[in-house]
Amino acid sequence: GVPGAIAAALMTGDRSAIPKETMATMRDSGLAHLLAISGLHMGLVAGILFVSLRGSLALVGPLALNFPIKKWAAAAIVGAFAYGMVAGATVPTQRAFLMIFLILAAVLFDRRGISMRTVAWAAVIVLLFRPESLLGPSFQLSFAAVVALIATYEAVRGRRRPDGPPGWWRKIALYIGGVALTTLVAGMATAPFAVYHFNRFADYGLAANLIAVPVTALWTMPWAVVAFALMPFGLESLALAPMGWGVGVMTGAAKTVSAWPGAVTLLPAMPMWGLAAITLGGLWLCLWRRRWRFWDLAGVAAGLISVALVRPPDILIDDRGKLMAVRTERGLALSKPRAASFVGATWLRRAGLEAEPWPGADGRLACDSMGCIYRARGHVVALVRAEGALAEDCWTAGLVVSVVPVLRRCASATVIDRFDLKRRGAHAIWLEDGGIRVMSVNGERGERPWVVGGKRKKRERTLP
Repeated sequence: GVPGAIAAALMTGDRSAIPKETMATMRDSGLAHLLAISGLHMGLVAGILFVSLRGSLALVGPLALNFPIKKWAAAAIVGAFAYGMVAGATVPTQRAFLMIFLILAAVLFDRRGISMRTVAWAAVIVLLFRPESLLGPSFQLSFAAVVALIATYEAVRGRRRPDGPPGWWRKIALYIGGVALTTLVAGMATAPFAVYHFNRFADYGLAANLIAVPVTALWTMPWAVVAFALMPFGLESLALAPMGWGVGVMTGAAKTVSAWPGAVTLLPAMPMWGLAAITLGGLWLCLWRRRWRFWDLAGVAAGLISVALVRPPDILIDDRGKLMAVRTERGLALSKPRAASFVGATWLRRAGLEAEPWPGADGRLACDSMGCIYRARGHVVALVRAEGALAEDCWTAGLVVSVVPVLRRCASATVIDRFDLKRRGAHAIWLEDGGIRVMSVNGERGERPWVVGGKRKKRERTLP
């Protein structure tokens, strides 16, 4: 069932068996990061192995008194490497393994392991072998979280602590506070990239993580390590059963938090310059240690403001003309919602809008068997599906979008027909007070050898 599917994801990185409903609740509650093998999982596996090895060696008096058993325990990197290979060695897994490798290497050489230099070396090695990962969400999310966490704990480390060992209640409070601080910092650092790539923000992620992260760290993952150790003997069920109890707590927290009102905020994708401003501002804050590092607030504020400046397209057409979408007052209406499993879902996600019925109830769209008329911001747009509608629409609409070839001249209308869609790809249209703005896929990609029709851009078809 679901606990087994999630256990498989935590142990092998394979999430294919997790139901879509469960994945949705994990995303909406801010717990989806627990299903991706990254720093948390690699760190827990390496830490559990390191502590277990060192504790076992410490039980042997002659070894503990005469040999550097802490350095011997650094052999836990072998187990971490095996876990990373079993989990598929994705970009977050590679980054986590490289950092753990450098940390345990620092143990061998009596150096401090966790630092910005460690992150820098991990980034260099990942980009050396996979430079394209720089533009992917995995690289951006994982390194943003780690850089922010190291900068935060470097600042917290200098705080004066009370004398004497802390009591048990204070240890619990410090652990819960550490989880809350880690979740808050990592969530704030990754939020801009999550909004840019996935267009959603889990508003109550802190509450869900305060429950799920301690259970995962103290119960679920330790039993996963024990299950790996018992597999050669066929006894893994002894560990998988209690591991499933921890998974149940995780999914229970996800269902509860995702059901709260306003658990998810949908946002349109910010422009590239906004993401760049936030990234540079965040790096300025994390890398500097002087007071001038707070100048980054200007860049971060500019990037956040850019989200409010984004206006989704009013009309979208795919490259074959089979799917259209128009913006309504409350969302985005798709012409074929059942057939729009991927393209339509991408449009909705990037616009940060909910799906609305076609033609819709706000009166902007009126349809018949041959096409539709869309009215917004003082513009009239004809969405033509049959040639018979062209005679009238060419005179009444300011823009004609036709899925059939337009072989006659439209005297008063701008035309985007089937040939334009085939040559230029999908189109996005904005209806503005000063006119109509049209953007196409190949128009944005430019005239390059790998762009279909790019070098034929000047050979425009002339209408009779």
